[in-house]
Amino acid sequence: MARRGRSRYSHAMMHSVLFENMFHMPLSIAEKLLRPVIVYLVLVVLLRIFGKRELAQLNPFDLVVLLSLSNTVQNAIIGDDNSVTGGVIGAFSLLTINWLVVRLLFRSKDLTHALEGSSTVLILNGEIDERALDQESLTREELLSVIHKQGFEGFHQVSRCELEPNGTFYVEAIEPSIAEKHHADLMARLDALQAQVAALTPRPPQSAA
Repeated sequence: MARRGRSRYSHAMMHSVLFENMFHMPLSIAEKLLRPVIVYLVLVVLLRIFGKRELAQLNPFDLVVLLSLSNTVQNAIIGDDNSVTGGVIGAFSLLTINWLVVRLLFRSKDLTHALEGSSTVLILNGEIDERALDQESLTREELLSVIHKQGFEGFHQVSRCELEPNGTFYVEAIEPSIAEKHHADLMARLDALQAQVAALTPRPPQSAA
């Protein structure tokens, strides 16, 4: 009986310790709420300062930076806390601050411009803006890779290329001129006429073998 009593007591203690490790927070709720908010706002400001190319992930180094950011700020967000309760509160805090920021940006264009910035025109009428490239820390090779992915062979085919605040590229093709359209239409008609003439031309009779 004594052994059974000790066994039940031991199991109860184990369940109690397990429950405490999972849900007991070494940090206060206020601190768990403030940590993600502070880190979130700091990251928004830093990404705004360092430009849009990190979001564009133009090369493996940019991708490594973004992946490393999550590990770098992890301890700052959760602190010395691995509890389930702490994780839930941290996630709730992050989602809440993000929802509030999105709502504020939706209601205020000026605030959106201040936090996200504006688009940067990199190519205009086939000409590269070297100053804009330098501002965004982009090379000609990286820009060429971007327009290749959009189906263009060279810069001369691009009417406008912009780097958006969210890191995406907007690329617009140069429309052919009216003279070029007329020339292409004329050549197409000539090809069709030649095909019709060839179809109407009688073929010489084949000699018997």
